[in-house]
Order: sequence, then structure tokens, then C-alpha cells
Amino acid sequence: MEKKICDTYVEILRQELVPALGCTEPIAIAYACAKAREVLGCFPEAMEVWCSGNIIKNVKGVTVPRSGGMRGVEAAALLGVVGGDAGNKLEVLAPVTQAHREQVQALLEQRFCVCRLQEGVENLYIRARLSAGGHWAQVTVTGRHTHIASILRDGESLLQDDSPCAAKKGPDKSLLSVEKILEFADTTPLDQVAPILERQIQMNSAIADEGLRHAYGAQVGRTILEVYGNGVKARAKARAAAGSDARMGGCPLPVVINSGSGNQGMTVSLPVIEFAKELQVSREKLLRALIVSNLVAVHQKKYIGSLSAYCGAVSAACGSGAAITYLYGGGYQEVAATITNTIANVGGIVCDGAKASCAAKIASAVDAAILGHFLGCRHCTFRPGEGLVQENVEETIENVGYIGRVGMKETDTEILRLMIDREDKLDEIHQMA
Repeated sequence: MEKKICDTYVEILRQELVPALGCTEPIAIAYACAKAREVLGCFPEAMEVWCSGNIIKNVKGVTVPRSGGMRGVEAAALLGVVGGDAGNKLEVLAPVTQAHREQVQALLEQRFCVCRLQEGVENLYIRARLSAGGHWAQVTVTGRHTHIASILRDGESLLQDDSPCAAKKGPDKSLLSVEKILEFADTTPLDQVAPILERQIQMNSAIADEGLRHAYGAQVGRTILEVYGNGVKARAKARAAAGSDARMGGCPLPVVINSGSGNQGMTVSLPVIEFAKELQVSREKLLRALIVSNLVAVHQKKYIGSLSAYCGAVSAACGSGAAITYLYGGGYQEVAATITNTIANVGGIVCDGAKASCAAKIASAVDAAILGHFLGCRHCTFRPGEGLVQENVEETIENVGYIGRVGMKETDTEILRLMIDREDKLDEIHQMA
């Protein structure tokens, strides 16, 4: 395999598969605010946080990790300021203690932190401004959850990195293709990527265990096992859902993410691990299958974008389905069929924010991926011209990516209007009726 492509794929795995503590949107807010306090150099006397609609959507209904059950932008921001460590990046809230939680609760009651919607910016946008003693500090995060685009202190620019491509720096994802991903998975020496994948197995399995042991959220994972039994298809759905049950419910355990999302990180990995156990494949085969699942998911998300109205569980489940087919010995044609069958089925699931129901959407997406796999193994595939399905899998992926990024923009806006300004929207609906 061409060395440039091989090196790029290794770097994509290194950058994408990193640990994060809790849902990545509240964590990004906490990170921006922790960094702003670091720049200010003292505890603030006042603070304001401006967020894009997609950030607000994904923070509104999810429990902030290590918060003791708190939700919302203000809670995430205050936890970052009071107890966060910006040096930990996506694990910024790891140092938070009970004393910090009590301080944050008191500040919330005082309405110490003001959150505002920032319109006309990209989907992932956070700006935190803290002030004290006549001084102020401002940190802006855009594009990626830990990409700091600018830092200001008392009007002086300490960092400016807000060019259109700044947040997208890193390996060239345009080199990804299903065919090359399979070649890379078959041939690459594992020594460079095995530690990354082993960490994904260990961390994501641990939070799935936690979600099955305890009553988090709507208990989707536990319910699946109780109702559908312990077969591999049920386990694959249940463990991925249980990880999300726990994570959306504020479980403090970290997960290894994919495409900036812990839910997607669990969806690309946990079903594959269960099928690998069932098939009793070697550890090497499991690791190579996880290469397939992770890179196939990233390949799709490069078209969709980090935050949109398109549910990321679908692209992640496509990765899992592709890897399951790989575990069964399937080649390019079978893997392509699995991906096509999956996104042609559940590509319409919308994202209405991070919350307990994400676990159910994950279960549905994984179920579709398993069906897509078994259809593909029987040489049954949705045909070109049927909806968004094209002559080859790459064109189909591009089509769905375009719908997720461009076609669903208005859907995203309306979802946000319902979530933030529900009463005005209901009046409008009643007038139309």
C-alpha cells in the first residue's frame, strides 16, 4: 500500500480515537471556560458564554459528567471554571470534586453565568468571556471540540487561528475510501495502531458494563437484553446502547470517541467486539476489524460534518456493519453492500440533541447495520437509482453526506427552534391549523 495513504490512515486513527469524559459538547464548553480562567489568571467576577445552536441542542438535555446530575450550558461552563483543568482537554472535568459541585450549584442559583445563542456561525462554536478586577479574557472554540481559534486578554490577541481551514488541520481525509480502508486493514503492521484500538476496547467495554449494571437513562441496553435474550445480535445492540445510557446519564467513565463523539465511538466498537467474541476470532482479526469500523465511520463523517441534523449513530453503525462483514470474511463487494443497505435504511434518523434517547437511536442503527450485513452476505443489495443509492458505495456515501450537511440545514434550524423557543413555534402551528 502507498506509504502516504498508510501514514495518513494511522494519523487519522491517532487523532480521532482519543478519550473523552462525557458528552463532547458540554465538555467543549467546559474546556473553553477552563482555558479562559487560565488566561484571566483568577476566578471571574462575571462570565458570559456564546454558543451556536447545535452546541445548545447537544447540551440542553444531557447530564454533564461529574456534575452530580446537572444539565445545560451554564452548568458545563461553571464546572470548567470552578474545577476544570484545560490541560486535560476532553477530560477537562476529571479533577472536579464534591466541593466544586456545591460551589457550582450555588453559582447557578445566583445566575452567575449568562448563556447566549450566537447566530451566523459554524455549527460548532463556543465563545467564553470571563472578567475580574477590570480585566477580561476571551476564548473561542470552533470547528473541533478542542480547537481554540482565538484567545484575547484585555483586547490583546494571544492566539489567532480562525482561517477557514484552521479547525480542519490534520491528516487528509480525502484519501479515505472503502477499498483503501480494507486494504489498509488487511496489510498494515498493527504495532502503530494496536495501543489506540486496545484502549478503545478497554474503555468502551467498561462503560457498557456500567450501563448494564445500573439504571441509567431509559435503560435501553438493559431492556434489550431482558426482552430479546443474550444472542449476539441482541448483545451487539444492547452493549452499544448501554454505553450511551451511562454516558448520557452522567457516568464519569471516559470513552474513546470517533468523529468527535463518544456515542459514535461506542457504536463503532462495541458491536464489533461482541461479534468477534461470538465468532471466536483472533485478537489480531478483531483489531483489524476495528480499523475498518473506525475509518469507515470517519470516511462518512467527512462529508456530513461534526454537528448536523443527521444522527451520527447511523454513520457509526455503518462502520460497525462493515467490520462485522469483515469478521465474517467478506471482501469489498460485501462490505460495500452492508454500508449501502444500512444508510439506505436508517439514513433519515434526525439528531435532536444529546440525551437519553440517543441510546435507542444507536440500537436502531446497529440493528439496521446487522440486517444490512446479512442482506449483503446473501447478495441482496438496494439498487442504484433507488432513492440516494448510486452505482457505487462511494457515490452513495457522498449523496448521504450532502443530505446530512446541506439538505438537512433547515431541519436543524427547525429542531432548534422547537427546543429553544417552543411556545412561539406552537402558536405558529396552531395558526396554520
